[in-house]
Amino acid sequence: QVQLVESGGGLVQPGGSLRLSCAASGFTLGNYAIGWFRQAPGKEREGVSCIRSSDGITYYADSVKGRFTISRDNARNTMSLQMNSLKPEDTAVYYCATDLTLYGGPERLCLGGGGYWGQGTQVTVSS
Repeated sequence: QVQLVESGGGLVQPGGSLRLSCAASGFTLGNYAIGWFRQAPGKEREGVSCIRSSDGITYYADSVKGRFTISRDNARNTMSLQMNSLKPEDTAVYYCATDLTLYGGPERLCLGGGGYWGQGTQVTVSS
C-alpha cells in the first residue's frame, strides 16, 4: 500500500526558512520521480519541485527557483524540500506526490500531477 506522509510545515515570517519532509512507504523511492505540489486558497494546485530519485534530476517551478531545494534519501525512502527566503505568496498546503511511473521524469510529474498523494502540510508565511 502506497503511503506518503508529509511533515515540517508551520508558520514562518517572510524571509525565513522551513524544511518539509516526505516519508514514503509501499514502494521503492529510487525507481520513481517524486515531488512537491502546493495549493493556496482559491488557486489551482501547482507543481513546485520534483526529482527523479534514480539520478537526482530535478525540476523547479520558476516561482521557487533559487529559493527551494529538493533532495531525496533513497536508503531511507524519504524526500525533503528546503525552503529559504520564504514569501507570503508561498503560503499554501504542500503535498508530496508520485505517479509511480518507472524512471519517470520530474518535469512530467510536476506538470502532470501525481496519482498518489500525501495528506498535506500547511505552510504559512506571515509577519
